[in-house]
Amino acid sequence: MAKRTLALAATSFAVLALTACGGDTSASSVADDCVPQHEVETLQEGVLTVAAPEFPPFSSVSSGKATGADADLIAAFAEENCLELKLEPTSYAGTIPAVQSNRADVAIGCYYRTAQRAEIVDLSAPVYTDDMSSISADGVTSIPAMESLKVGTVDGYLWVADMKAVLGDALTIYPSAVEMQADLKSGRIQVGLDGFGSAAQMYKDSADFSVEVVEPDDRVIASKDAAQIGFPHTKGNSSLTEALDASIEKMKEDGTVAEILTANGLPESAAETGEPRLIQ
Repeated sequence: MAKRTLALAATSFAVLALTACGGDTSASSVADDCVPQHEVETLQEGVLTVAAPEFPPFSSVSSGKATGADADLIAAFAEENCLELKLEPTSYAGTIPAVQSNRADVAIGCYYRTAQRAEIVDLSAPVYTDDMSSISADGVTSIPAMESLKVGTVDGYLWVADMKAVLGDALTIYPSAVEMQADLKSGRIQVGLDGFGSAAQMYKDSADFSVEVVEPDDRVIASKDAAQIGFPHTKGNSSLTEALDASIEKMKEDGTVAEILTANGLPESAAETGEPRLIQ
């Protein structure tokens, strides 16, 4: 069942993207005899408009097709609810505003479930987690082992303050993964810290470095409680919230979430989100 859903989801999103790029948003990929699992209200009847940034391996738009873990998951949701998909390509910074301003029903792109975000859009139940990961030549995964090394991290992550307290001046904070990668390759740092998904994408072709999930450490909260990812969607649309949550629960139970994650180079264990929690 999960394999069939994944295959159909990929097909659905390809049809969506081609339709959107062609400018004809009225074309439908929904079968006439389709029976929706839930009654879902959307901005345009029968259409789910998706704000999609360029952020592989979660969301990517190229040559008229949307791919990535979030793209596959939201396509599976649309399919079971007989909704045609309409793609709204955005910058990463513009994705949430697209939902907030009612230009899109839902956003994809590995968005953390935060209390601040929940004030302006509604958030689905957690779909998967974005684990704290290490990038190194020696497969370093424990924080105690990092204490004798030079370590770098991309700024903005939940673990930055805690790791600064642990490592002090041995931690270098970078504005982006590109600068950190340069120092890692040159040997100026020995370990890099980043979200698992973005790190796995950046180093997927590297024979010199491995990307690993960091071992839990009581001193670093993010190593124990990874950030939960959900689908931001239009504020006050309870029918969409309820349908998303029900679909997510079903896809977790039948293995679809785990399968889609692994198909996109993400760890199967990320599907084990635990109870819903918001980052404060």
